[in-house]
Formats: sequence, structure tokens, C-alpha cells
Amino acid sequence: MQTATIQSTAPMSGSLSLDIKRGGPRVPEKVSLRKILSYAMPNTGNREVDTYRFRNFVNVCRGLLTIAIAKAVGAPTMFGVLSMQIIRANGDIVDLGVVSTRVVTTTGCGFIVDAFQNLVELENMKYHGYGTGSNAEAAGNTALHTELTTQYASDNVRPTGTTTEASATVYRTVATLSPDATVAITEHGIFDQASNAGGVLLDKSLFSAINLISGDSLATTYDLTFTAGS
Repeated sequence: MQTATIQSTAPMSGSLSLDIKRGGPRVPEKVSLRKILSYAMPNTGNREVDTYRFRNFVNVCRGLLTIAIAKAVGAPTMFGVLSMQIIRANGDIVDLGVVSTRVVTTTGCGFIVDAFQNLVELENMKYHGYGTGSNAEAAGNTALHTELTTQYASDNVRPTGTTTEASATVYRTVATLSPDATVAITEHGIFDQASNAGGVLLDKSLFSAINLISGDSLATTYDLTFTAGS
């Protein structure tokens, strides 16, 4: 008795699709008034982004006047530019662009002078503080109005920024806030320590509320530009 073996093959098919999402908000390749305006104005065609930019534009303009005057008279200056991008829990990205150009503080300037004397370490200015306060920026600010506490991923610990130079005269620090609670972020600052119990405030920014829920994150790029005189 013979046994027949029947072999059957069927073609296999499948498909693979990859969706690459690059983190970090769009920031001006070269920091200039024209570029800042381009990344702050409601000109993207995205309704959510343009609605936010329209509402927040006044916050960007507060710092632009000082920058414009310094540029017009050829005065050396330094100024901060803050850019943000929401990364939703479902992976959607909302690129808000430039949200503020205010304000380097008096204590921040003092810290830089102390660093020249090797009394403090300038590279420590990389910690990103976030808050929900509404007080406008002022050179005399030493803290955020209402900084987050337990809403930080690690309670009372500010996100640590990665530091680079965007160009030879632009210091950049990039960090991501991943709150473990629902928050409406309205203010940001750069500090020299991770703990939210103090620290020297280099720069403070106020902007229209950015609403985050647990699972969302906020990618943040801060550029500090130094310009030479002419």
C-alpha cells in the first residue's frame, strides 16, 4: 500500500508602513526678526495651530520690540526665543512654533557675570521649569508665578535639558515636559537646578495656555542669542 503525500504552498504577502515623527518644535534656522515672526504667525493652514498662534501672538510681540530696537541701533544684546510642540498621547503632534521672546532676568545676568569669575557653572543653566501662573514677565523675576510641583513626572523635579549650540552665538537647551496630571501650562523658565525649590532664573516666558492631559508631553526648545554690536 502506497501513501501519497500532497504538499501545497500558498504565496505569502504582507505590507509594512512606517511613520516617522521627529520630535522637537520647529525653530528658526537662523534667529532673526523675520524668522521669529514666520514661526509665530498663524500661517500654517492647520486650524488648531493657527488659532493658538493668533491668540498668543501678543506674547511674542512683547519681546520683539526690544530686539528690533537693539538691531536698529546696532547695540549688542542677548535675548531668548522659546518654541514648543505638543505631542499628544495618541502620537499626534501639534507644532506651536515660537511662543515667546521674553525675558532675560537680572538674576540671570548676574549668574553669567559670576560664571566669568568661576563662582558658578554656566552649563548648569539647562533645567526647564513650567507653571500655570499669569504674572507678566519682568527683569526682576526670580521664580515662576505658580510652578508645577507634583504634576512633574518626578515630583518637584524640573526636566533636564540637552544643551547644544544652534549656531556660534546661540545657546540651545531642549527638554520635554511629561506631566502626570491635567495641566494648563502658561509659563516657562530656565533654571540652574533641577529641584523646583529655588534656583536662579535665567529667563521667564508667559504665553497662552497649552492644555495637556496625562500622557501628553510638551517638547520645548529655548535659544539664547548673543548679538555683537555694529
